[in-house]
Amino acid sequence: MTEQPTPATLVTDLVELLTVSPAGTGMFEGRAQKGGVGRVFGGQVVAQALQAAQASAPEGMVAHSLHAYFLRGGREGAATGYRVEADFDGRSFANRRVVASQADPERGETPILNLIASFQRPEDGLSHDDYTMPDVAPPEDLPTDMEQRRRFVEQMGELSEAQRALMLRPRAIEMRTADSLHWMNSDPRPPHAHSWFRAAAPLPDDPALHRAVIAYASDYTLLGTSALPHGISWARGEMVGASLDHAIWFHRPARADEWLLYATDSPWSGNGRGFNRGRIFDRSGKLVASVAQEGMIRKRKEKAA
Repeated sequence: MTEQPTPATLVTDLVELLTVSPAGTGMFEGRAQKGGVGRVFGGQVVAQALQAAQASAPEGMVAHSLHAYFLRGGREGAATGYRVEADFDGRSFANRRVVASQADPERGETPILNLIASFQRPEDGLSHDDYTMPDVAPPEDLPTDMEQRRRFVEQMGELSEAQRALMLRPRAIEMRTADSLHWMNSDPRPPHAHSWFRAAAPLPDDPALHRAVIAYASDYTLLGTSALPHGISWARGEMVGASLDHAIWFHRPARADEWLLYATDSPWSGNGRGFNRGRIFDRSGKLVASVAQEGMIRKRKEKAA
């Protein structure tokens, strides 16, 4: 049996993955995920692009929002380049535009994502809160994500070795789900989901890194919420899907190595697209970030005999 990496090793690898390296004026390079196969995880590209923007932002300014469009699926195993343009530097706000690209054997350097991030110099201002944190079981009372995945693999005996390996791959983000995600059962249900998440081991005390890890994790469970009313799942090979855009608003600082509740809902789907929203709360009930995403979702057509 292959020895499983420790949580500390997984998180160290995640920190390295989300640490972009300077590669010339306005250029950065993001690593490929170790052992990654197929298409790059969208949260990885968003987080690396955010890190490139943060690395080039004016000193003392903090990212408060990002808006990203996925153009093409990136390839695992290849590094990703990030070109950053400083479109605006003001006294209170600044803006960075990022283009993520990968080298394509046929088309050369090919854009896979566009991202705009806005930064603000911290200040006091008018403040109000108008929300209620969902009342769900605490993470300590819920089964781990890996326990759920092992149960799923046992129930789905016809999975290929590649599917089994992907489903059971150790993850740097620990999750505990308070209800059923799209891959957990085939019963149509309301488009709402609640999952706790955190880095599986302590992270360095770098607020920019914690924002990047939250951005990375925000792509988990989100698009699948729009599949819940239809009782279909990628894991069972019943649908195909891809993120089209992704937006995050960071409301207040939060540690990504402490439990955060991700409450997602999907108010609409149609025309081959699903719209999804997310709210991220800390354990004290404070809203730390809001997320929105639209993605392509299609029921897989059976091939003619």
